[in-house]
Amino acid sequence: MSLSFEVLAGDGAARRGRLNTAHGTVETPTFMPVGTAGTVKAMMPQSVAETGAQIVLGNTYHLMLRPGAERVAALGGLHRFMNWPGPILTDSGGFQVMSLKDLRKLDDDGVTFRSPIDGARHRLTPERSIEIQELLDADITMSFDECTSFPATEDEAAFSMRLSMKWAARGRKAFTERPGYGLFGIVQGSTFLDLRAESVKALVDIGFDGYAVGGLAVGEGQAEMFRVLEGTVPLLPRDRPRYLMGVGRPSDIVGAVKRGIDMFDCVMPTRAGRTAQAFTRRGELNLRNARHRDDHRPIDERCGCPACRHHSRAYLHHLIRAEEILAAMLLTWHNLHYYQDIMRGLRDAIEAGSLDAWIAGFEDEQARGDIPPL
Repeated sequence: MSLSFEVLAGDGAARRGRLNTAHGTVETPTFMPVGTAGTVKAMMPQSVAETGAQIVLGNTYHLMLRPGAERVAALGGLHRFMNWPGPILTDSGGFQVMSLKDLRKLDDDGVTFRSPIDGARHRLTPERSIEIQELLDADITMSFDECTSFPATEDEAAFSMRLSMKWAARGRKAFTERPGYGLFGIVQGSTFLDLRAESVKALVDIGFDGYAVGGLAVGEGQAEMFRVLEGTVPLLPRDRPRYLMGVGRPSDIVGAVKRGIDMFDCVMPTRAGRTAQAFTRRGELNLRNARHRDDHRPIDERCGCPACRHHSRAYLHHLIRAEEILAAMLLTWHNLHYYQDIMRGLRDAIEAGSLDAWIAGFEDEQARGDIPPL
């Protein structure tokens, strides 16, 4: 195995770990901001780092379309191209196999996509996905899979999962072992625990540097997601990092950490920042609402981000109503800072053996909601 991962502490099923990659160390549990096309939207790379983020995510499919993996490689790789010196994980393009059904043709060997940009045809196979991710110089490469849609029948989920396992084996053979670089397998099987167990066994038999749980946060709801995690995570190797793909809201992340997950990514905090939404310790706020127009308070009095340190809710409300770009920048920075605050809190609580108390406090504050000004 090329990646170094160490579990430093535990509290119940939750783990406090450290992942060492070619481009730096990642303290886990960790949240990865999504930089799909080589940028975290509305953020400068140094601003992303200032939130406390240690690793970001790029996307094979989108970077394949534009500017092209070979071009990125010729320009020094994705780290240099986007000026992010830290670790990068790249999604394999498997999510687009599900989300772009009208623009792709699936067969046993791979997927042919029609570009939504210019209509050109692009072919992704397990081997080509690995090749693209190596051209991008991703520290963590993801196996090419078919992300199973929801709802799915057990037969549909089984067919999808078994195809993904065949692709995982092909991708493992194509991957180039290098110090500090690793390949993660992706567990599929929808909400069927027997299929999840079959998927885990297949991946462990192949052997990966880490294991992701895919095919969740696609409409099944939080309770069902947690049920699947409870039946799947204990089957995964204890000495390898565990990554829950595409999750999620703060309460999703907290609950998944409690169940043994180490790594997360989601577009939610950045997308919310571009649509006037702020995540806070007291729940979610819509800064577009008129009740904020005369409110001198920051979004969150306990937050240290620039939006909260320097600006009022009234000013942010004004920027949103005036359609100023600065609104998206400040709210995105705030949301990413808050997500990293959660991860820091979870890591500290696991180390201290006080995770249950930390979660109780988190849930209490969320339940109390935002307090209107006097």
